[in-house]
Amino acid sequence: MDSQTVVRTRRALHTVAETLLAGPQYRTSGTIRLQAAPGGFATRSEPWLRVVGAELVAAGRCLPLERTTCAGLAAEIGVVAGAPAGLYQDGAGVGIEEAIDADPAAAEWLARCFAIGDAALRGTFPDADPVIWPEHFDIGVTVDAANYGVSPGDDFQPEPYAYVGPHAQQQGEFWNAPFGAVRTIRELGGVGGVADFLGHGRRLLVPRPQR
Repeated sequence: MDSQTVVRTRRALHTVAETLLAGPQYRTSGTIRLQAAPGGFATRSEPWLRVVGAELVAAGRCLPLERTTCAGLAAEIGVVAGAPAGLYQDGAGVGIEEAIDADPAAAEWLARCFAIGDAALRGTFPDADPVIWPEHFDIGVTVDAANYGVSPGDDFQPEPYAYVGPHAQQQGEFWNAPFGAVRTIRELGGVGGVADFLGHGRRLLVPRPQR
C-alpha cells in the first residue's frame, strides 16, 4: 500500500480514537486512556467502544470508517462526539464534521503495529501498563524518566515506529531523533526486534556505577 493511504487511514483512526473513544470515555468515566485490543484499540471504561480494522464496534454494531464523519458515527451509536476538553493542545486536528476515510488494509497494518508495541512493552516492562494516548495516538509507558513506545506515525516519521524518549538529553549514535531514538517497525521486523530496541535504549540509560 502507498504511504498516502497509510497517512489518510492513520488520520481517520486518530480522529476516531480522540473524538469517539477518548472524549466520550473522559466525559463518562473520567479517563482518556485507551488500550490495544484484538484488531485495533478500545476504551478502558464506559462507553465500551472498539475499533477493529476499519470499523467502529459499538453494542454489537459494526460501522465502517470509510467516507464518513465522526459526527455521523456518534449519532449512530448514541454518544456526543468531541475530544477531551482542556487536557492537551495537540491531537488529530480534525473536526467532527470533517470527512474521514480509513482503508481496511492500512488499518489492519496499523492495528498490527499497536499489537507489536503492546507485546514488546509488556515483555520489556512486565510491571508497566501500556496506554494508547489520544493526543499523539501512540502506545507507550514511562519507566525511570524515559518514555518507551510505538507510534503509528506522525509529522516527524510517517511510518509506524518504535521510540525511546529520555526525559534528559542523551549523546551517541543511538539517539537519532530530537526527542531520543526511533526505528521503524519495518526495520525492526516485529515484537522481538522492537523489544530488543527498547531494551537496548533502556540499558544505555542505566547510570554507570560511581568509582
